[in-house]
Amino acid sequence: MGLTSETTVYVMAAVAVVCVALLVWVWPRLAKPTVRQVLGRLTAIGVTQVTIIAAFACWLNSSYQFFGSWDELFGNTDTAPVGVTQAADHNGDGATGVSVKGALVQPASDEQLNRVSGLPTGNPAVNGKVESVKVIGRRTGVVDPAFVYLPPQYFQKAYARQRFPVVVALSGYPGSIFNLAQYLRVSQTAGQLQRSGQMQPTIMVMIRPTIAPPRDTECVNVPGGPQTETFLAKDLPQALKSAYRVGHDASAWGVMGYSSGGTCALQLTMRNPHVYTTAAALSPDYRIKDDPTTGNLFGSGLGRVNRVNGHDLMWRLKHLPAPQVSVLVAESKHGERGYPQTLAFIKAVKAPMRVVSILPDSGSHNFPTWVREMPGALKWMNQQLTFPQDVVPRHLPAKKKGHSTVRAEGTEPTPTARTRK
Repeated sequence: MGLTSETTVYVMAAVAVVCVALLVWVWPRLAKPTVRQVLGRLTAIGVTQVTIIAAFACWLNSSYQFFGSWDELFGNTDTAPVGVTQAADHNGDGATGVSVKGALVQPASDEQLNRVSGLPTGNPAVNGKVESVKVIGRRTGVVDPAFVYLPPQYFQKAYARQRFPVVVALSGYPGSIFNLAQYLRVSQTAGQLQRSGQMQPTIMVMIRPTIAPPRDTECVNVPGGPQTETFLAKDLPQALKSAYRVGHDASAWGVMGYSSGGTCALQLTMRNPHVYTTAAALSPDYRIKDDPTTGNLFGSGLGRVNRVNGHDLMWRLKHLPAPQVSVLVAESKHGERGYPQTLAFIKAVKAPMRVVSILPDSGSHNFPTWVREMPGALKWMNQQLTFPQDVVPRHLPAKKKGHSTVRAEGTEPTPTARTRK
């Protein structure tokens, strides 16, 4: 049984129920005040509590993917080589688009993918395809799971040498790629918009920024710790470019996310405009600070203040030149706490940076709200990203697989938000 499988969750829940029943059954037999029976009562209570906690932990891990396998749980991490990038030769037959062993993108188990509803099936040249892969960071050594949606055009002969724009979708904390696929409906929404002509063919990459679970690193390069920003701003683009026909210019790259994933999207774009030129942030924060889930993100000593300020987007807008990027921020007027901060951020943005917003009248910090905002966010991102003009050279094998306001579904435009040019 896989660590994240439903079978494991059900088995652990059944064991917990049995232990509770046994505790009730044996309790009268352990009622005497002898040392032996007191120890028996303590043991029975302890075993029951452990099984209940274990069942809850399995359910929580299955939902949020802190650990993807038993090996990862017990510290047997993936040691796949990261120094060599090899690209497979693809023949346009719809086979897997990821590279062979030793590459920076490798096939992964479909266990999580098989639990997602509404994914494309059948001929990928007609319906597209979602792949389950693991991305290996050449610089950081990180191995992170991902789902990659490839549009139908990716498999069609007319596009055999064409590169495609990319949108990287980041989960919140705690979160997983399963949440992005099943609850946020990233690939399903993008596929529907592309089929209806409201979005150009785009590769969607769903990945979690929690590279050192269960710690929340908030997309920061922690001094002496996880290098999350380097992984997402350098390793991930390099890996994707080695395995898929994606644009090589930053104008073809965007990043989006919800909650802390939205915070990461803004941070990555404003701090790395040469990598990502477009961001969509659903219910983000505008500064990063330490809390019990993050630990000490910025280290100590003289450099701490600079590191803290560098991840405070309001400070950056006030003290540093604005980057030439476009961002979308979404926050509900009623039901979410970040609305005042979002308005302050919108007001602080200055040229050449541009900002638009989705500001529903009501909503909560949850998936139903973000799902409403997704179509508007993706359609806006589609307008910002350029369809790459560069193509795969003929002498190389084609890698065939391998303030204005944006209106959310069911919401009305907000006159207070304006595009800054």
